[in-house]
Amino acid sequence: WLQGAHIADYEAASYNGHEPRRPRRLLLHRAQIAELARQVEQRGLTLIPLRLYLNKRGLAKVEIAVARGRRQYDKREAIAKRDAEREMERALRRNNR
Repeated sequence: WLQGAHIADYEAASYNGHEPRRPRRLLLHRAQIAELARQVEQRGLTLIPLRLYLNKRGLAKVEIAVARGRRQYDKREAIAKRDAEREMERALRRNNR
C-alpha cells in the first residue's frame, strides 16, 4: 500500500472527485512485493517515490526505488557544502548592488 501520498483532485474532471490522501494499493506482482519487502527489511534501505504521473486512462502511476540513507559524515558534508554555496550567493548579491 502507498501511504500518505497526496494526489490532488482534478477540478475539471467531475463533481465527485476522490479522497486525496487515502491509502492506495500498489499494483505489483506478489514476487515483486516480496522482493521490495525483503530489501526494506535490510538495515538502512527504504522505498522512495521517484515520480508520480497520470497515464492516458487516468490512473495515477508511481515510480519507486529502493535507496540507502546517507551516513552521518555524508550528511555533515552535504550541509557544509550547502552552507558554503549559500554564503557565496550572498556575497555575490552584495557585490552586485
